[in-house]
Amino acid sequence: MNITMAFEDQFLELSNIQDHDFIPLISPEDEEAMNEEKSPEILPILPLRNTVLFPGVVIPITVGRDRSIRLINDAHKSDKIIGVVSQSDGEIEEPTAADLNKVGTVATIVKMLKMPDGSTTVIIQGKKRFEWVEMIEEQPVMKARIREFNERESKATENEGHALQDSLKELALKIIQKSPNIPSEAGFAIKNIESLSFLVNFISSNMNIVVEEKQRLLEITDLKERAEEALKLMTHELQMLDLKNDIQSKVKTDIDKQQREYFLNQQLKQIQEELGSNPSKDDIEQKRKKAKGKVWSDEVQETFSKELKKLERMNPQSAEYSVQTNYVDLLLDLPWGNYSDDNFDLKHAQEVLDRDHYGLEKVKERIIEHLAVLKIKGDMKAPIICLYGPPGVGKTSLGKSVAEALGRKYMRMSLGGLRDEAEIRGHRKTYIGAMPGRIIQNLKKAGTSNPLFVLDEIDKLARDAHGDPSSAMLEVLDPEQNSTFYDNYVEIDYDLSKVLFVATCNNLSTIQPALRDRMEIIEVTGYTVEEKVEIALRHLAPKHLKETGIDSELIEIGADVIERLVVEYTNESGVRGLDKRIGKVVRYRAKQLALEEAYEVRIKPEDLATILGPSHEKDKYQGNDVAGVVTGLAWTPTGGDILFIETSLTKGKGKLTLTGNLGDVMKESAVLALEYLKAHSDHLGIEQEVFDKWNVHIHVPQGAIPKDGPSAGITILTALASAFTQKKIKKYLAMTGEITLRGSVLPVGGIKEKILAAKRAGIKEIILSERNRKDINEINERYLKGLTFHYVTEMIDVIDKALLQEKVVNPLKVA
Repeated sequence: MNITMAFEDQFLELSNIQDHDFIPLISPEDEEAMNEEKSPEILPILPLRNTVLFPGVVIPITVGRDRSIRLINDAHKSDKIIGVVSQSDGEIEEPTAADLNKVGTVATIVKMLKMPDGSTTVIIQGKKRFEWVEMIEEQPVMKARIREFNERESKATENEGHALQDSLKELALKIIQKSPNIPSEAGFAIKNIESLSFLVNFISSNMNIVVEEKQRLLEITDLKERAEEALKLMTHELQMLDLKNDIQSKVKTDIDKQQREYFLNQQLKQIQEELGSNPSKDDIEQKRKKAKGKVWSDEVQETFSKELKKLERMNPQSAEYSVQTNYVDLLLDLPWGNYSDDNFDLKHAQEVLDRDHYGLEKVKERIIEHLAVLKIKGDMKAPIICLYGPPGVGKTSLGKSVAEALGRKYMRMSLGGLRDEAEIRGHRKTYIGAMPGRIIQNLKKAGTSNPLFVLDEIDKLARDAHGDPSSAMLEVLDPEQNSTFYDNYVEIDYDLSKVLFVATCNNLSTIQPALRDRMEIIEVTGYTVEEKVEIALRHLAPKHLKETGIDSELIEIGADVIERLVVEYTNESGVRGLDKRIGKVVRYRAKQLALEEAYEVRIKPEDLATILGPSHEKDKYQGNDVAGVVTGLAWTPTGGDILFIETSLTKGKGKLTLTGNLGDVMKESAVLALEYLKAHSDHLGIEQEVFDKWNVHIHVPQGAIPKDGPSAGITILTALASAFTQKKIKKYLAMTGEITLRGSVLPVGGIKEKILAAKRAGIKEIILSERNRKDINEINERYLKGLTFHYVTEMIDVIDKALLQEKVVNPLKVA
């Protein structure tokens, strides 16, 4: 409900124009007196356009039509009684009888006022309903013959009447409270109405409904029905008010928040201007100035200008502002077209590489070649080098030395366990917390577009539901593609073709074939004992002395001590374990100095047992007193090693048993070797029946360690031949090679590591496949010192070279 224009005028305007004793409400006695008054048979009719007058209600109306003004003037001079009827269509300027509703209200003119604008305002009060029968005249004023409106006696009981009255008042008060346009006096008026009939009329007159609804309420004859209809309309109005207030409250809250932020920002801007500074504007200007000094391509320049303009239009307080700022800063910080000058002094490069790393000739040679081509041509696509070898041989630290030799920035990127493709290519800017990939991040740190990147542990890239980062590396590590590397965050192609990528790995088999194909594989093999001694004396010992702060005059670690550490306390291809042992020795001396204990400056080999505990027993050559035991050579991820193939015979039915945690390939080699012996038993002087009367058991010690591969084929063959013939094996002999059913000896890998292991074990002669001769020729001669090599093509040649004619002291009678 909106106790609207009429009621507002009644309490706002009338308060200024009527006497203080004028009360626009009626008492039950007044209402009863009005109902008993007799109405004239003929009444002047005043048409109302947009309202309906109800009995007992006082309303102000503005009279503007000539016919209406004449009627008001005539009535005001006489008895002041008129009939008020609403028009069925308020748009009609000069209504006729057909345009008026049948039911109206007898009214009394309370007061007539001339307003300052020349119009006439009339205060009228409704008396009782009537129904006009016929229109007697229409000019100069409308007059009609009327009859009293027959109202039915209300069906409501006394209790129902009170309940309806209370409900109407309660609902009306709620509407008044929630409607901002209704004055507070309206609630006072509602509370003081005692008559249900007048309460319904008062509420109906001021309800915010269309004229048609008001006219329908006026024409309802039963008071109870009229009250219930008014309640229904008021309930609908209250619901609409609640909905309207909710909407306005939400809109107002949003607008208030926006306005508050706007005003605060304007005030902050004004304060900053008064102080002579605007941080966000100054920051953008600094970015613009910084961009002028950049050598950018047209694409980068256009992107930066567009993104900076977008940043200028943003509110500094918005969440997107920081995201946009970070992106613009990245474009500024990336070293677009900024390259460091390579140092083409090849002698200096060689000195740096030799100073930091002992050995590693292949790697050093490759770097010098790269520098030589750069020096001659001046420009070339950087190669993708992959250093492959066991742990601890200096692959990662070699990258730092290469960077120093070239005069480039050094960046290391660990790939071990990396499992998200976005770590390489970055995230799109639309994601929360988005950032560029690690390639772009490291270029930003380097400050140049041609640093040296060490991609550490590239063989340990993981793969899961988040993606396959090794596939993302295909673009990075392809010189034909990485000139237009695309990062999802930067969204502009970046040139990586001048970056020198050096990858490191321990195992080539776990690298994706397509990725391995893009890299130049350089094998970094293990060190000899002599090399490890040199590395320890040149690098490891001085490093620990510096870290512990011990003066070199207070401790002396000689080559004999280092050699003892290498031979008896480490078992590795690299020097990482040796580094730890030397650190332990140096810390032992530091403890002696701190406790002021007596000590000798020189560390002796026998002191190592006290410092490090007992040495580890290593596999050494064990002699040839037992038939059926042959020394083989094996490759492991930590370098080369020796292993023993042990064979024994027991009476039985020719069953073959294999133990020692062997893989399928190694088991197949044993089956091949036994079948070959059966086929060539005549050559060895073995009767064929022997194979059916003796069970064969082949065992490889250290059963906890898995063993597999074909390289033990000739070793197993020789062990079986020795067992069945009971002939001794040549002293200080080891062998490695794959066998076939036709009797050929095939080449195997890991030759250098196997040779180093043989030297450590005291081996003097080695049997290899003829096709491994080229691998021996590539090895530095100092690794081969003291070794004799026998190259074979047929398996029978292995037996001839390995077996002696001498048999064991108590040969078994196997036939």
